[in-house]
Amino acid sequence: MKRSELNGILREAKAFLKRMNFHLPEWAHWSPEDWARAGHEYDEIRDNMLGWDITDFGLGDYANAGLLLFTVRNGNLALDRYEKPYCEKILICGDEQVTLTHYHWTKMEDIICRGGGDLVVRVWNGGEDGERLDTPVSVNVDGHVYEVAAGAQIVLSPGRSITLTPYLYHEFWGKPAPGEDYVLVGEVSTVNDDTVDNRFHDSRVGRFPAIEEDEPPLHLLCNEYPPAPEE
Repeated sequence: MKRSELNGILREAKAFLKRMNFHLPEWAHWSPEDWARAGHEYDEIRDNMLGWDITDFGLGDYANAGLLLFTVRNGNLALDRYEKPYCEKILICGDEQVTLTHYHWTKMEDIICRGGGDLVVRVWNGGEDGERLDTPVSVNVDGHVYEVAAGAQIVLSPGRSITLTPYLYHEFWGKPAPGEDYVLVGEVSTVNDDTVDNRFHDSRVGRFPAIEEDEPPLHLLCNEYPPAPEE
């Protein structure tokens, strides 16, 4: 993805979040220069990959296959000094913009439609070898447990949520309300590690985009922070 495209996505996201009255931490608005000056007191943000996260899954078609996330808080399974056993994210989904089919080996998450329209979630059971199974799927929507057919679509209107357990394949996309371009989605989960805990059904799919630097960054993404300066 070009840096100019990422910058445009970030500007639109910030405007949408403002309309939705969702507020981010102060450091969400920092420049690269701010991060270059930030000391070790901000290492939790660096180490746990908090902040902006944009992906086109390596396909180069962000409008149709992509996702913008902001990780607000997260623990770290590899570093004992971070004791949080939970993670919180906010997601912005465009109209028919698909987050591609994947499951997690360890993470359990609730995906919550927060506003702006509906979120459509499609589910399958997954096998340990990555197979997508054609078996009935047990789903939990706001504490209501029931079965759906493999590949069923579950529509979450604002306020509704679904619990996604390990090995439960899922994909989702936004259906914005009239006058809106995006759907605001929350995620509450156990500790998240996107470097090792995503199993995409299409194994060619990537998680973090390669970036073509055609202009300076508006904000750094969560995998771009420089190390703290040494005194």
